[in-house]
Parts: sequence; structure tokens; C-alpha cells
Amino acid sequence: MKDKKVTFIVQAAVIAAIYVVLTEVFAAFSFGEVQVRLSEGLTILPYFTSASIPGLFIGCLIANTLGGAALPDIVFGSLATLAGAYFSYRLRRSRWLVPIPPIAANTLIVPFILKYAYGVNLPIPLMMLTVGLGEIISCGVIGELFLTALNKRRQAVFGSLCVSKNG
Repeated sequence: MKDKKVTFIVQAAVIAAIYVVLTEVFAAFSFGEVQVRLSEGLTILPYFTSASIPGLFIGCLIANTLGGAALPDIVFGSLATLAGAYFSYRLRRSRWLVPIPPIAANTLIVPFILKYAYGVNLPIPLMMLTVGLGEIISCGVIGELFLTALNKRRQAVFGSLCVSKNG
């Protein structure tokens, strides 16, 4: 039992670290009204392990803080990632549904952050479109490619915490 707790914490920490690194290395694409945050491709990880839920949340929180985001973005942007990760975990029985919650959460929340935290003077529906397209690329395309690659080695990567037995 203790080994599983340690494994859970280590997996969450590694996922958070990878999220931060991907966000910061690709910072030019990770922030703004048109963004393709490659680290959001990791939001498919709840398909494999529940440790990804806190890992993605903490990673987003740290990445937004290091990226100089406004406080509402740090809080609500990270909560959008948390909601997306949680609901992806709930939908893990169907790999094709896993990317939908982070796409939806960010498409609905981030435009309001851009408008009210950064004063972006674009219509909310237009920002929903641009953020949504970025999320579709990050989660729907890159995330699905990542899921496919990881699915072949899921037990080796996630070990006893792997929740997905689906092929």
C-alpha cells in the first residue's frame, strides 16, 4: 500500500514537471488569445493513471506562475486543467472521449480569463473559437498521438497504477 502511494506521488510529480517544461520550452505558443499549448497534450494521461489529475493541475499552476500569468489566469486556468483532467479520468473507458473535457473546459474558461484578466479586446465567441482550435490541436490531435504511443507500453510506463486495460 505504501509503495502505491509513493508511486502515485512520483508519477504526479513527474507529470507536473513535464507539463511545466513543455509549457516553458514552447512559451511562444503556450500563452495568448491564439495558443497551442503542447503540454495540454498530456491531458490524455488520466486515461492511464489517476496520478495525472493532481500532476496536470500542479504542472499548470507552476507553468502559469513561471510564465508570468495574471493571478486569475493562474487560478482559473489551472482549475480549467484540473476539471478537464478529472472528467477525462471519468471518461477513460472510451479513449476517444478522453480529450473532450480539457478541450471543453479551456474553450469555455480561458476566453473569459483573456478578456477580464488581460483586457483582450476581442469578442468572447471569437476567443472561444481560437482557444478551442488550439485545444483541439493540443488535446485532440497531439494528445491522441501521445495516447496511441503510450498505450502500447502503458504497463511499463505506469505500472500498477495503470487504470486502463483497454486496447
